[in-house]
Amino acid sequence: MNTLGTASVAALRQYVRAANARGIDTGSLFTKADLDPSNLQTDDGRINGEQFQVFIRLLCEESNNPILGLETGDFVQPGSYSVVGYITMSCATLGEAVARIAPFEKLVGDMGTTSLSMNGDDLKLTWNCNYTDPVIRPQMVDNIFASWINYARWLADDNKASPSSVHLRRSSPGPELEQAYTERWGCPVRFCAGEDAIVLHKALLNTPLRQPDPLLRKTLEAHALSQLATLETDTALTHRVKHSIRRQLMHGITRQDMVADHLGMTSRTLQRKLSQEGVSYQQLLDEVRQGMAEDFLTNSELGIPDIALRLGYSETTSFHRKFKAETGKTPGEFRQLKAE
Repeated sequence: MNTLGTASVAALRQYVRAANARGIDTGSLFTKADLDPSNLQTDDGRINGEQFQVFIRLLCEESNNPILGLETGDFVQPGSYSVVGYITMSCATLGEAVARIAPFEKLVGDMGTTSLSMNGDDLKLTWNCNYTDPVIRPQMVDNIFASWINYARWLADDNKASPSSVHLRRSSPGPELEQAYTERWGCPVRFCAGEDAIVLHKALLNTPLRQPDPLLRKTLEAHALSQLATLETDTALTHRVKHSIRRQLMHGITRQDMVADHLGMTSRTLQRKLSQEGVSYQQLLDEVRQGMAEDFLTNSELGIPDIALRLGYSETTSFHRKFKAETGKTPGEFRQLKAE
């Protein structure tokens, strides 16, 4: 099952714009990452987090650029943050905009989480990246921070507004490239730090923004809360789907249309909702099958051909092959090991 959640198409677009500017063929990257380029045409679409991570990894390899994340921040737009971008645009001050990051950042994606803390006259925004690839993590953090700083300057209509300091866990890209950070951010940047954080002087939070609109902000926030509720409902959907799959498998049935019907929706709607959650029906079916197979092998005396039949396999050999791919052992070896 996907452990990286989902990301908004808006977040993907920023990387695509950066790649196109460098003359990189994004079509091949989409193919290798198993992503559909037509996703870019949707305004509220979401993509699988694992695939997003693969796409960025491929982009890193193709560009061979150790500060790719920093440079992609140059391509941030209000739309890069989905509805959150438009909420911040309607805020009255930079402080109001900063306060909207943590509550709504899940709408942008599950790439990481933000926490805010005050220390004297300073506000610290700490970002914890959820992505696990050691090549991707530093580039992702660089992208997030570069995007935040560029976007804040645009909101405030002040290209010179800068943090007090930026702390990065990543190692230094080298003395020559360190200058790219300080030139863009206009503040000291500490590498090999204990956290990824931006420190702002609290006086900066009073900076007025260019397009305050309290009424529009409230309307957009209500819409954002509705979208968050939908995401949370969809997260619970996987549990309902797996429960329905278990019921069907007790009769040797693995039909997606019957599971969808049981949940009161069409097969196409189920597929779309699962895709938004970053999983597929086949992934959930495989997960449930594996759990039931291990349970049957451990706690029953059913023969292996009978287990395969109950789990909806047309051939016992298919069950053997899939089980060994998951555990490294055949069903018989697994049963014997559990019996010892």
